[in-house]
Amino acid sequence: MERPDGPEVKLDELLCFGIYAAGHAFNRVYKQLLDDLNVTYPQYLVMVLLWERDDQTVGELGSRLFLESNTLTPLLKRLEALCYIARRRDPSDERQVRISLTEAGAALRAKAATVPACIQAASGLTAAQARQLLSGVTALRAALDSYEPE
Repeated sequence: MERPDGPEVKLDELLCFGIYAAGHAFNRVYKQLLDDLNVTYPQYLVMVLLWERDDQTVGELGSRLFLESNTLTPLLKRLEALCYIARRRDPSDERQVRISLTEAGAALRAKAATVPACIQAASGLTAAQARQLLSGVTALRAALDSYEPE
């Protein structure tokens, strides 16, 4: 129904709210899985990046996670306190801080190996459906990142 001040907006019809609510649902499921590993979801994402490729700079990690260093640094300090990572200045460029896995951080990978399958099962999606959804969400993020209002 058209309202005198514009079209009626319903919360459940807003794509942004659907994604926001799904993010909260993901966080609830991840929390249950990650509590056993003693890491938060953002910390888990850092670990996943380091398991993909060890010894990265704070800037590289921040870029991949879409996080500023002032948000990432406290998270990294907590991972260091857990003895999962080591932070050190890059000897070739003192302005850069490099992050690398410790033995405990590398060993955590085996303990976290079931997390993706558990998330897949909780989603109710097939692997093909999950890939298709990820592709759509990635395209949406790219479009929003490049949007410039006129």
